[in-house]
Amino acid sequence: MCKKCLVISEECTIFAAKMTERMDKMNIAIFVSGSGTNCENLIKYFADHAYIKPALVVSNKPDAYALVRAERLDVPTAVTPKTDLNDPDIMLPLLSKYDIGFIVLAGFLPLVPDFLIDAYPHKIINIHPALLPKYGGKGMWGHHVHEAVKAAGEPETGMTVHWVTPVCDAGEIIAQFRVAISPDDTVDDIAEKEHQLEMKYFPKVVEDILKTL
Repeated sequence: MCKKCLVISEECTIFAAKMTERMDKMNIAIFVSGSGTNCENLIKYFADHAYIKPALVVSNKPDAYALVRAERLDVPTAVTPKTDLNDPDIMLPLLSKYDIGFIVLAGFLPLVPDFLIDAYPHKIINIHPALLPKYGGKGMWGHHVHEAVKAAGEPETGMTVHWVTPVCDAGEIIAQFRVAISPDDTVDDIAEKEHQLEMKYFPKVVEDILKTL
């Protein structure tokens, strides 16, 4: 084979490999309302990942620090207040623009609208800072959860990853991780123990789920 043909053949092989990689990557959107430590952890974990790409960070709050974290890591962001979040003519084109195939709620407070759940069947997950079904539902977020765990004198706490349904925190449980707590632990201690579980396990759970899609 001539040298020119070899070069062309090599270039075609490289191009095909790049196209295959691009086609195989799953673009995920991370929805978040607050500081965004989980959001940043996910972005860093999946940087240069073989088949997962954090392609968009969405927040209902324009002052969410998660947006700053994402922008520093070169991930596009969007602010969708309640009216936008509940408008399919805004949300669906936004997610389509970034070719989003999977949505991760990482400290996202609003209820996900039904049309979004219908558009992403079994492709939206949420992380909850307690061992569901305990301490879930309306009003159970952030420190409210940890205060309830402390008040109940629980011997353990943990995190839950579950599928998102129209009912708050009621979707099928995918994974749970537990940590012991003592009567001497403060609410802040409990929150920190649970947060460490999130940092350690949440990205791996997302990765394992996306392996099956």
